[in-house]
Amino acid sequence: MKRIGVTGHRDIPAEALGEIRGCLRTLLCGHEGSLEALSSLAAGADQLFAAVALECGASLTVVIPSGDYETGFTDAAELARYQGLKRQATQEVRMDFAHSTDEAYYAAGAYIADNCDRLVAVWDGRPARGLGGTGDIVEYARSLGRTVTVVWRDGLTRP
Repeated sequence: MKRIGVTGHRDIPAEALGEIRGCLRTLLCGHEGSLEALSSLAAGADQLFAAVALECGASLTVVIPSGDYETGFTDAAELARYQGLKRQATQEVRMDFAHSTDEAYYAAGAYIADNCDRLVAVWDGRPARGLGGTGDIVEYARSLGRTVTVVWRDGLTRP
């Protein structure tokens, strides 16, 4: 079984959403054999990746950074998407953090990088804005020798 994980931005510019979704479909639906997708189901890239992976027939493993993770969803629609995707997961891994902190997010991202064959990064190439951000997880995955596939629209930066 091939294991593909995700890291990515919470805010994806609307003008890039269709292109990014298409790239994810190509990566995930074009895969031969069984596929496991690993995601923390954060708003934005993580949820988009998980939804596309499920559409493509992958099994979903969710990696929950902390016990209070759900309280960090300030948008009701994002929380509902999180809960819906989580219900479809075949496996759930919980990091040993009571509260959502940068360290908890980094631990979840590192777990995904440690346990995947390839990491998909929905990333504008810029440094992380805090510990555990996309740039940090990409750097960590590359230090492990993981294949990292960056998905982003050229010339566009996140908000």
